[in-house]
Amino acid sequence: MITLHGAGAGFGLPEISPFVTKTEVQLKMAGLAYTKQPSRPTDSPKGQLPFIDDGAEVIADSTFIRAHLERKYGVDFDEGLDLVQRAQAWAIERMLENQLCLALVGARWLDDTNFAKGPARFFDIVPEVQRLGVCAAVRAQVAQNYLANGLGRHTPEEALELASRSLMALSLLLAAKPYLMGERPCGVDATAFAILAGIMTPYFESPLRVRLLHFGNLTAYVDRMMTEFYPEHVWQRQAEAA
Repeated sequence: MITLHGAGAGFGLPEISPFVTKTEVQLKMAGLAYTKQPSRPTDSPKGQLPFIDDGAEVIADSTFIRAHLERKYGVDFDEGLDLVQRAQAWAIERMLENQLCLALVGARWLDDTNFAKGPARFFDIVPEVQRLGVCAAVRAQVAQNYLANGLGRHTPEEALELASRSLMALSLLLAAKPYLMGERPCGVDATAFAILAGIMTPYFESPLRVRLLHFGNLTAYVDRMMTEFYPEHVWQRQAEAA
């Protein structure tokens, strides 16, 4: 059986990490049996979550996990899409992972209030005498990555404007469809849901969340995906809207 290594539930979400969520939803889409094990990034061959154990194979990175599932189990997450639609799905995924998810990281890690109630809790397992230093060092590394990837070179207002353009693009692409590419969910829906839900959770307040809530079709999409793939999870966003 496949073992999915993830961060676990938290922050009002069934899984803290959007990339673990992406992989978990794809496992559910494929109907593959799996168990889930809380792990740390340092446990992974690539120093990041998720990774899976699948028999004698260990595969890290959500994109390569997807490729492994498709190859080994004959799954086609984009079944029914033509070549142009598959290319569009890939382009959407790159926009989401390479820009919008970076904005999510900034909202969680670089805002002092959000960091204190969220990512800072990751370090509770570190001995108290070392905790402050380790926490500061990791946060500084995240900030450096945010800068190196480009979004951190802009003012907060400029960074929000870039993220907002991605949200608008996604909203227009979704339009009134139930899923991004049509009437059934495909691989990119797992990515979109994971990142949007990570932004939407009421656990964190941010200008990015406020901006996302203006896009009614995106919020309804996340609510729909949450009900479909995590029916056991009490999604506070839905409770607020009811």
